Amino acid sequence: MTDHIKILAAELNQPADRVKAAVELIDAGNTIPFIARYRKEATGSMDDQVLRQLADRLEYLRGLDDRRAAVKEAIEAQGALTDALAAALDKAATLAELEDLYRPYKPKRKTRASMAKARGLEPLAERLLRQQTGDDPLALAADYIGEEVPDAEAALAGARDIIAEMASDNASLRARLRTLYESTGLIVSKAAKEEDSVYSSYYDFSQSAAKIAGHRVLALDRGEREGFLKVSVEVDEAKALDACLRHFLRGQSPSAAQVKLAVEDGYSRLIQPSLERELRAALTQKAAEGAIQVFGENLRQLLLAPPIKGKVAMGLDPGYRMGCKVAVVDATGKVLDTAVVYPVPEFKRVDAAKRTIKEMIRRHKVEIIAIGNGTAGRETELFAAEVIREMDMPVSYMVVSEAGASVYSASKLAAEEFPEYDVNLRSAVSIARRLQDPLAELVKIDPKAVGVGQYQHDMPPARLAAALDGVVEDCVNTVGVDLNTASAPLLERVAGLTKTTAKNIVKYREESGEFASRRQLLKVKGVGPKAFEQCAGFLRLPGAADPLDATAVHPESYAAAHALLDACGYTPADIGTEAIRQLPQRVKEAGEKTVADRIGVGLPTLRDIEAELLRPGRDMRDELPPPLLRTDVMKLEDLKPGMQLQGTVRNVIDFGAFVDIGVHQDGLVHISQLCDRFVRHPGEVVKVGDVVTVWVMQVDVAKKRISLTMKQPK
Repeated sequence: MTDHIKILAAELNQPADRVKAAVELIDAGNTIPFIARYRKEATGSMDDQVLRQLADRLEYLRGLDDRRAAVKEAIEAQGALTDALAAALDKAATLAELEDLYRPYKPKRKTRASMAKARGLEPLAERLLRQQTGDDPLALAADYIGEEVPDAEAALAGARDIIAEMASDNASLRARLRTLYESTGLIVSKAAKEEDSVYSSYYDFSQSAAKIAGHRVLALDRGEREGFLKVSVEVDEAKALDACLRHFLRGQSPSAAQVKLAVEDGYSRLIQPSLERELRAALTQKAAEGAIQVFGENLRQLLLAPPIKGKVAMGLDPGYRMGCKVAVVDATGKVLDTAVVYPVPEFKRVDAAKRTIKEMIRRHKVEIIAIGNGTAGRETELFAAEVIREMDMPVSYMVVSEAGASVYSASKLAAEEFPEYDVNLRSAVSIARRLQDPLAELVKIDPKAVGVGQYQHDMPPARLAAALDGVVEDCVNTVGVDLNTASAPLLERVAGLTKTTAKNIVKYREESGEFASRRQLLKVKGVGPKAFEQCAGFLRLPGAADPLDATAVHPESYAAAHALLDACGYTPADIGTEAIRQLPQRVKEAGEKTVADRIGVGLPTLRDIEAELLRPGRDMRDELPPPLLRTDVMKLEDLKPGMQLQGTVRNVIDFGAFVDIGVHQDGLVHISQLCDRFVRHPGEVVKVGDVVTVWVMQVDVAKKRISLTMKQPK
């Protein structure tokens, strides 16, 4: 454990005592959101992302220890564990180093070397490796001629097979060659067939393994899987062979000549293919981790997009044959009305569709319209813009991603939530709610289906799912959840709650009425003291008898919060009012450290309590720029080079960002066009949901491609 703490402290650049505290809290069964929010004194205010990084790395180190123990046990069972080998195994810092050391002792399938050993040729191989000046290899080999070894040359061939495998299994040689491959290797791809494809830019491609971008690695992998590319690794073979020979050769004896042949064979037949596979697997793993990180950050920004609160919304789920599904929801997301219209001109029912939509807008006082971006989305957007122009009341719209909406609408969850509506109408409801509160609605959908990733289908499924689930959990707990209105899918993302306890909370609410206090949670089946400790601070009760129940102050700190109010001359009734605005000044005058000691908390907790008393239940999303709403639409053909537009960033990937500029076809801002300075990754400049100013560079109407820039033309 001590070694783990030292390693983690060095890697995360954190004090060892803070890391130790975080590890102990994780081992005690505390959730990451709870530790990040309510154990800041112990961890030095590590945020959720650092804590997840720590937890992932801790899991790797412990897995490495388990594997180390298993390897030692396996080698010891063979009677081959020496003190030097045990020390080398203890020193191995990665699984690759550990497996290199285990390689000579690892049970293998039948190989040329194992067959040679079975014929008794291992002593001959060991003698040749000594490379004694007076030895005659043929004479030595003659002693091994027998029933299974017809002649001296066959004996030498078998001995060379053994030496070749020994070279391949040599840990220090493999480490040296691995470094050579990683630092000087070239990733090369050629066309596997004479056929145009999306991979044509890789039909004659090469790039240094040390510099190749992750998205290129993933594209090459996919192109190879689909049969369009042949991918290989090229290194300076002479240099690699020289490293192998220098490791084994001693002089110019006849035996050395046999060893040279064996090592050359071992490199070309065993080492080179193995290291090529290793390097490509390592590049793929690194690229996948990078893609997962980008996906997670995009998802975080999408989930934390500012909600449009307090407005009646209409959701339009576009379609051709099945029509456009319409749903109107009130400011709380409750369904008020539904319909199916045919706004696409080819069905000759546009006028009827207009009458229906206008009547629904007037009757329910709709203020915003959310339009799905799927099939027939373009025509539906044109239709909505026309309706808005003809209305005598203010209405605006926004195109929202409908990724995952169809999956959700056909799910068991949607059937339970909307048993009275068919699958298509449920989708329209989901689209409307996505505009009202993206977080509350998107948590119902598999994170992989929300459409903000890159090559997500090529990622390790378990690793991707774990990373994205962590992002969703962090977002939900950062914002907080209304205990009396939250759905079961939203509740189950709260720290300390499960799918079962979330359903039990909803059931309790339905049978016993709304919660009057957080303490009532302990009456819910399955919510014991530990679960309550983890979840209580993230569940809010606006309007509760105890004002602290509406804040992010944890029940364990209620006494401290009351003590702070008393110390500064306030009462609970002052929480969130104008009267309490002088609280920070009074704390400052008394001395933060003095006040913290007096109420029995650390400085981070004091500051958190203070912030909550000033603005109880603050939603950090309210402080973000509002989403870009539109009242009119342009056509792709309307775009001209140099045109200035405002748009919303829809997706951020390794080579740029896709921006919705209101023509139903997202434009690409290449990484080189994001700003005037050098940018390592687009995420340094833009995030999903950002409203940005762009200029049109180029439009390809035939291919529906728009090139944009964020650099203002001079």
